[in-house]
Amino acid sequence: MFVLVNLKTYPCDPIEVAEAVRDVNERTDARLAVAPQAAHLEQVAETGAETWAQHVDAIDHGSNTGHALAETVADAGAVGTLINHSERRLKLADIDGAVRAAERADLETVVCANNPAQIGAAAALGPDAVAVEPPELIGTGTPVSQADPDIVEDAVEAAANVDSEVSVLCGAGISTGDDVVAAGDLGAEGVLLASGVAKADDPSAALADLVEPL
Repeated sequence: MFVLVNLKTYPCDPIEVAEAVRDVNERTDARLAVAPQAAHLEQVAETGAETWAQHVDAIDHGSNTGHALAETVADAGAVGTLINHSERRLKLADIDGAVRAAERADLETVVCANNPAQIGAAAALGPDAVAVEPPELIGTGTPVSQADPDIVEDAVEAAANVDSEVSVLCGAGISTGDDVVAAGDLGAEGVLLASGVAKADDPSAALADLVEPL
């Protein structure tokens, strides 16, 4: 099970969370990673935690200002990137371009989508994984696996119908180990979460609780 912690722009200590990800990862069979803000990528990667970017743009080297270049993200130590998170929505052509840019830089990709229909479209672009995240549940503490489990099962089916090699992750409202187990029972191979760890008083304990049932 892949557990990817998105720090968004929460006022947390990215190094503390990264060290927690690194340490808990060594004690579990789950795969843990963290996605900090772009300015913190290099510092986070230096902790030894698996580090992901929150976004890359569909650009190449050249006259681009204020963008995230995939090669720069990789040079900073990231091994993968989120694309099209519900808080950083892109047009389909830009999602495709971002996936291609990430591939060029040898970055793994997780393309986020709102619903099973969008999951199918995202899977057709050939990312490593897709993540279904109903935006109305993000940050609520109510997991999609509980609020509407059919969305997860339908997303898994939609991706499989397009490309069986594309993994499906589950996001939105994930905060407990039971949520992670439920996502797996519905066919997801991993989860995205944010506030449950980024806002925790003790990120290490929160992560340990998340992976303990696995």
